[in-house]
Amino acid sequence: MAIVQVTIVPLGTGTPSVGEYVADVIRVLEQAEEQIQYQLTPMSTIIEGELDDLLAVVRRLHEVPFENGAMRVSTSITIDDRRDKKGTMEQKLRSVEDRLHP
Repeated sequence: MAIVQVTIVPLGTGTPSVGEYVADVIRVLEQAEEQIQYQLTPMSTIIEGELDDLLAVVRRLHEVPFENGAMRVSTSITIDDRRDKKGTMEQKLRSVEDRLHP
């Protein structure tokens, strides 16, 4: 299981607002056939699942702003792929909480 952080920024849209683009990206995540979980944050979206599935999903997400009129898109991806044990978004957060409040 891998965790991917993705930030997709449409450029040259004529407005500084990106909320509608973000909503369209989330719609694609909601309809994904892959076995994924996602969490929207104020600055990016975190997705967990099998790496091949995540990369396929991110590829589709990158296309969303283009499909909605953007002429340029900047997508940043961070991949956390730990293979010695299964990790999830929830497990990673719990690990830190356990250290903060033993």
